[in-house]
Amino acid sequence: MPAEANAVIRKFKDSDREAVRQITFDTAFLGRPASVFFSGREVLCDSLTLYFTDYEPQSCFVAEINGEVIGCLLGARDKAAAEKIAGRKINPKILWRALREGVFFRRKNLVFIFKSFFSILRGEFRMPDFSAGYPAALHINVKDGYRGRRAGSGLIGAYLVYLKEEGVIGVQLATFSAAAGQFFLRQGFELLHTGRRSYFNHLLQKDAPLYIYGKKLL
Repeated sequence: MPAEANAVIRKFKDSDREAVRQITFDTAFLGRPASVFFSGREVLCDSLTLYFTDYEPQSCFVAEINGEVIGCLLGARDKAAAEKIAGRKINPKILWRALREGVFFRRKNLVFIFKSFFSILRGEFRMPDFSAGYPAALHINVKDGYRGRRAGSGLIGAYLVYLKEEGVIGVQLATFSAAAGQFFLRQGFELLHTGRRSYFNHLLQKDAPLYIYGKKLL
């Protein structure tokens, strides 16, 4: 039987924490490892996963095959509220850890920080606010070798059912991948906004396109 036929979609458990962090790190750069652009696994994993696994684990799901977690969906019912918690409680701790471990002084990271700073100056982070109609958010990652299979659609389906049960009216997400965008369109999402990010152009030799998708639920 194909591997995807055996995928089990279930709620996140505390014991999945390290697997989720590893999958997120291994897919953070357009499906490739974050080490392509950043040196400091724990700091980056904290920034990408800590809110979800530690503050809203009930909104997270994993895909499992033969006891191995091969994909995860990290969700927030209220994106704006999640960002406030991250700003007050999580980001200061991450910043202190990065300073303590000297993460900011590594050459690869200095380049990324420099590029990100100029991306901010160019106004690339100014985007429309879709939170009124699409308050929830999601991040989905599937291990290499399992993409394009039913694990991703299973994760999305389980999360959307959960959000509807919670009375959430809509959900949004952002991706740099046009191929991923086609996947979300097939799941009933619509394109809300397009933009660009220049902080990866030293690696891609071009600006990365940014796509924001949303789906109404109620």
